[in-house]
Amino acid sequence: MPEATASSPVPGQPQNGAEVLFTEKLWPSVWIWLIVIGLSGAGILVFAPISFLAGIIAALVLAGIMTVLLLLSTPSIVVRRDTLQVGRASIPRNLLGPAEAFRKDEATAERGTRLNGLAFLCIRGWIDPVVRIPVTDPEDRTPYWLTSTRRPEELLKALAS
Repeated sequence: MPEATASSPVPGQPQNGAEVLFTEKLWPSVWIWLIVIGLSGAGILVFAPISFLAGIIAALVLAGIMTVLLLLSTPSIVVRRDTLQVGRASIPRNLLGPAEAFRKDEATAERGTRLNGLAFLCIRGWIDPVVRIPVTDPEDRTPYWLTSTRRPEELLKALAS
């Protein structure tokens, strides 16, 4: 088994002197993969009049490109003793206020009508719950971070510890 590196944190293991309290990868849901399959299948329809083999090749190339793009754009949420990292952004935890979780209609409102234009966002449309994490740094214009998560209660617990 490979050792954990800075780019692959292991839950509960110290990294740069900071224990990981929570980690989550915001993978695409099943219906996103069904859309990828459907769009890839369109390659067959487009190229089949030319050659059925060309259609199959186009479908495989489209599926490969969409899969790579989805996997490369999948962010992680990592809470360590001293920092919060969401995607590529990180912030010291001592600059964060008490977080709140929202589901269903409340989550929709947080992503829409109640959204502050200066907020940092890491939202995935295929994940309903969101967590709002206030930024208390007076030097930072960002009022809060809003991130999608499938495990909001666990994230809140990790942020409160």
